Amino acid sequence: MNRTNRTVFQLFLWATVWIIVGLNQNDFVRFLRDNYLAYICQSLLIVGLVFVLAPKLLFRKKYLLFTVVSLVLLMFCAYVSGSIIQHVQDLGMRPPPPPRGGRNILPTPIVINMLLLSVSYISAIFLETFSFAQRQEKALILSKSENMENELKFLKSQINPHFLFNSLNNIYSLSIIDAGKAQESILYLSDMLRYVLYECEKPLVSIEKEITYIEDFIKLFLLKSSKSYPVKTNFSIDNQGLQIAPMLLIPFVENAFKHSNIENIAESFININIVSTNEGIHFIIENSFREVIKNQDAVGGIGIVNVRKRLNLLYENTHSLEINENNNTFRVELKIDTNA
Repeated sequence: MNRTNRTVFQLFLWATVWIIVGLNQNDFVRFLRDNYLAYICQSLLIVGLVFVLAPKLLFRKKYLLFTVVSLVLLMFCAYVSGSIIQHVQDLGMRPPPPPRGGRNILPTPIVINMLLLSVSYISAIFLETFSFAQRQEKALILSKSENMENELKFLKSQINPHFLFNSLNNIYSLSIIDAGKAQESILYLSDMLRYVLYECEKPLVSIEKEITYIEDFIKLFLLKSSKSYPVKTNFSIDNQGLQIAPMLLIPFVENAFKHSNIENIAESFININIVSTNEGIHFIIENSFREVIKNQDAVGGIGIVNVRKRLNLLYENTHSLEINENNNTFRVELKIDTNA
């Protein structure tokens, strides 16, 4: 609710209070005639207090000062408006004096106005505070959403140049060794670039496309040499339409290919398993590693740290990530519940 709508609502609330009080009078028309000046004065005060004092004092947690200023202004307005009402009544017919020896127990206009002002002011402040809390919550949600979107864009922008650099470096090596394989690798690279440039702009992609990207990455790597590399893959996709955040698994794959040193050590290996069901995704990758670099990040300081951040942003309470090093084997197991 914007400021104009809230102001109209506050004035409507204040008018309703006065009408309810007036309907309990013997002469409603005379009541309105005698009190309309007081109504205008009090309405302006209520609106001023709510939209000026509340933001400057109450919402800034200056509670004592807000209370003191509010009481002073309420009493002042009650006195002024009560005096106006009393003066208007004095211009007309005065009520009969109380019996001799008795007391007039009817409340004075000042007391009545103080009560009306207090009730209306408390109600107005409550509504404005509630509206302020809603605006703050909405702004907080929007801010978190924008921050998360900006961070995700930043993380993805870090991944893409790294991928391109590695791929071009591999193709350059192939062009020296085997021109035919270099041409084939360019085809794989074009498919991968198409995925990165177009599909990765979407918040989610199908698991099938993500796996195709991983397969192209592996093929591109294997083209570097005529040797047979110990790379085993097992992709079981029961739900091809299942959606996942793009470029979420590839850092682990890149990490495995760099750390395993399968090009130089006979005992090296890489095993990749991806299972996709209606419940979610189960990803396991294992690779050998060289003791000397086992604690290094394989993707230029981005890789695993990057993935952890993205997982916490996108799947905060719906994923589990376990990373273990044992017997010269580096193992990553990631589970994502896509139905949560």
